[in-house]
Amino acid sequence: MQQTLHASIPATYTRAYVVRALGPVFFYFLAAGIGTVMLGPLLPALMLRWHIHDSQAGTLFAASFLGQLCGAWFAARKLRASLLYGALLSAAGCIAMAWLNFGAAHIALFCIGLGLGAGLTAGNIITGTAIPSARATLLAILNVAWGLGAIACPLLVHLSLPVGEQRFFYWTAACLALSAVFSIAIPQSVQTGNTSAEAFVSSPGTRPSKTRLPLSSLALFAFASSMFLYVGIENALGGWLPSYAVRIHPTLHASSISFDFWSAELIGRLLVAGLMIVVTEKSLYRVCLIMLILTEVFICIITHLSAANMVTLTILAGLSLAPLYPLIISFLLSRTGNHARLGPLFASSSFGGATLPWLTGVFSTAFHGLRAGLVIPAAGAVCLFLLSRVITTDSATQPQP
Repeated sequence: MQQTLHASIPATYTRAYVVRALGPVFFYFLAAGIGTVMLGPLLPALMLRWHIHDSQAGTLFAASFLGQLCGAWFAARKLRASLLYGALLSAAGCIAMAWLNFGAAHIALFCIGLGLGAGLTAGNIITGTAIPSARATLLAILNVAWGLGAIACPLLVHLSLPVGEQRFFYWTAACLALSAVFSIAIPQSVQTGNTSAEAFVSSPGTRPSKTRLPLSSLALFAFASSMFLYVGIENALGGWLPSYAVRIHPTLHASSISFDFWSAELIGRLLVAGLMIVVTEKSLYRVCLIMLILTEVFICIITHLSAANMVTLTILAGLSLAPLYPLIISFLLSRTGNHARLGPLFASSSFGGATLPWLTGVFSTAFHGLRAGLVIPAAGAVCLFLLSRVITTDSATQPQP
């Protein structure tokens, strides 16, 4: 894989330049993975600490991902600055979370989300436009870095809970602050981005285009909806499956289920590059969606899951989710390149992260069971499949606006 990536780098830039541009982004995604998924393994302890029910807990997810929505909206305009200051803002929010009560925690989570939205959006665009010929592979590897952070999160929670949640928030803040320091090394030319995928390497000082996105109205709706649904599904499952598992089997631990889920997603993303050698990106996308739908249906309809079946379905959910987001971003950037108006599209994904986990909690409280609440991400997966034909269609066959 290294030889393939090196061969894709134009002679005008050395491998050292690409490493300098992408290395800090990959480290940031590692730290951001911890911050993004922390509510899942922490939720049972936080609910006990604050004496809150499911619908109230759902507002914590909403606060975090509404912050991500706002951060993502403007991130495409100043890529390097978005990553640097986003990491610092998230670190400050984590420090505040160590001491705040339930009400004030929403403000801290909004700030954490604001920083994550800015940094994750900027990182995806930088990586997805760095080497167009290796776009899907680089985005998959980038999300592997995020997955490593997501796996580290429940381990950090498990180690810190005996002495209190404060220790976890301090560790997370330190990782985010360190990633901000590393991001200073990103070349200034990455600060403003470029008009196309190829422009990152051919003319790195060019500003991104401020014209309309080169997408038809249908494609624009489909991509925004797909990003909304994917992040909503991922965070609804990652956030609520640990609590669901503990409720149906007290012998299970929230941190263990969270670890299984994010480990499966990481393994799935490690397999993506190899799978794309034997199957097309479009086929892989649709097969994983079908597998996700079936897994969620089993979770919702089986009333008495054994502990082993719960763990198995958790792993299958993570595996089937793994390739979807990198492929959605690859399909998108192959049509748009680095564009100044990408921010609102990435913001739609954060809106999904705020909405679907919250709705899951609302349905759980309304129908007196978290199994009923998990119908929300299952329905989202069905909608994602219905949109798959539009986002996987080649840009050449799409009508232009």
